[in-house]
Amino acid sequence: MNALTDRADDRWDDGLIARSRPRVADDDWPATGDEEGDEALVRAVSGAGSDGGKSPSPPLSPEAQALRVRLDALRQLIGLSRTRILDGKTLAEAGRILDEAAARRGLSAQHTVVAIAGATGSGKSTLFNSLAGVQISETGLRRPTTAAPIACSWSDGAAGLLDRLEIPGRLRRRPRETSECEALRGMVLVDLPDLDSAVGAHRDHVDRVLALVDAVVWVVDPEKYADAVLHERYLRPLAGHAEVTFVVLNQVDRLPGESADLVLDDLRRLLDDDGIALGEHGEPGATVLGLSALTGEGVGELREMLGQFTQEKGAATRRISADVDKAAARLRPLYVSDGHAGPEIGETARAEFEDRLAEAVGAYAAGLAAERAWRRNAGKACGTPWLRLWRWYESRRAPRSLAGLAALAAIGRSSTAGEPPVEEEVTARQRVEQAVRTVADEAVRGLPDPWAQAVRETAVRGAEGLPEALDEIAVTLGAAVSVPSARPPRPSWWPAAVLAQAAMTLLQIYGGLWLAGQIVGVVEPSLMPPVLLMVAGIVGGPLVEWACSIGARGPARRYGQDAERRLRQAAAGCGRARVLEPVAAELLRYREVREQYATVAKFSTARQ
Repeated sequence: MNALTDRADDRWDDGLIARSRPRVADDDWPATGDEEGDEALVRAVSGAGSDGGKSPSPPLSPEAQALRVRLDALRQLIGLSRTRILDGKTLAEAGRILDEAAARRGLSAQHTVVAIAGATGSGKSTLFNSLAGVQISETGLRRPTTAAPIACSWSDGAAGLLDRLEIPGRLRRRPRETSECEALRGMVLVDLPDLDSAVGAHRDHVDRVLALVDAVVWVVDPEKYADAVLHERYLRPLAGHAEVTFVVLNQVDRLPGESADLVLDDLRRLLDDDGIALGEHGEPGATVLGLSALTGEGVGELREMLGQFTQEKGAATRRISADVDKAAARLRPLYVSDGHAGPEIGETARAEFEDRLAEAVGAYAAGLAAERAWRRNAGKACGTPWLRLWRWYESRRAPRSLAGLAALAAIGRSSTAGEPPVEEEVTARQRVEQAVRTVADEAVRGLPDPWAQAVRETAVRGAEGLPEALDEIAVTLGAAVSVPSARPPRPSWWPAAVLAQAAMTLLQIYGGLWLAGQIVGVVEPSLMPPVLLMVAGIVGGPLVEWACSIGARGPARRYGQDAERRLRQAAAGCGRARVLEPVAAELLRYREVREQYATVAKFSTARQ
């Protein structure tokens, strides 16, 4: 515990009163009537402000309004991604930033919390006391001197902010009341333990408070300004917080001649290597200056800068914006890839997917079978009676032939086995799986890995029952269009063809009867007419059948194509419902979160 509490007067044994800084000129202190007034030059701020650190919210600045939009987008982004992003640690970090932003925005916007951080021996506690105008933080040769964060507030109403920093009331102070205090009104200054302390609890205090304050004053000295711990653990990770960063080179009184300028130039170089933008030539960035907290050289300039910085009342907004920028940079691999900006399933991929499903259900073969069935029925209807009689005879005696026995055996196998052969089933399933993999690969092209995996999982889930559904379509609709017993619709010219075929048959019969009558002597002999009639009927019947077969090609082809199209559409509809639509919905959700991420990261997807 700080020795400050051990030296307090018994009447103030709670450690809330800061001691006067030794050897201060009389004209620097306000006149007091007694000793107790001298001791109470600086009063505590524990519980100061009846609002507990909260005050009425002023109108939002454009920067604050933009931050609110980004925070809302980040909240929606996390909600939409929580069940789809595997990197829960990154989302948890973004959620923590949201929580901290909400907590800070719920507290006083009239106060700016500034932390003073530095390594051992850098003189940060001396600078803290110099800014406060009174010795608040213990200084000395003992290391570490500061064991816990100590806060000094220049106005009331900061209790809620200090509660958030977990700074107890006994470590809350008020500065000396001088004419310079008005310029710093609204600032809450926090002196942190050494960031390179050998005590782990001290470093934990530093890390915890640095994640919550609005701005940081980094105090370095000529010997340790290039310390690797400072740059690699703190400055480099916080490079995006340059606008709320002050880097102070302390103890410049120890540097002779132009050495201070040379060290400052080297410090700026190191900060530039860390990626920290420097606020030079009117550009936003970190402030770098040299001073001596012991002699007071440059302290007034720093006080003026901090006063102007505090009066702007934009530090909290800038800090949260920088935190959101950092979260957006970490989230970028989850939402942005080098592929095209708007992933979707292209028409070519859709067509190939539907073709593979049609191949799996045998749509092309079913169309050919339907075409053959239509032409077969046309041949039956338009063929000669003698040919149809011969076909009927062949069908009656077919079971006795080797081909007929084979056909019966095939029928028996198909009736006893309700499922297709294992080889055919495996082939069809492999075709379906290949189709799903292909369309999923097309859909995820250009997607970040987590979303690509989510899309593939969606496609796989949709394809689980797809082969069985396609089998059912092939059994029902495919059999209906391809079995020989199905009766395709007949064209309008079929009755005329049947009448012509009947006429040819009648000519043959009439000519035969006429010729037979001449042979038996019933009819007057005249050989040529009956022979011509018979020849006309015999030749005309096949000619009619040939003409009908020619005329049946077009309708048969259209009928087969229609059957193939119906089967293809049924398979495509099943594939769309089970695979394409869920994948498209997942891609739509990705585009939504991509837009939200663009809002969070302050750029549009068109620029990517």
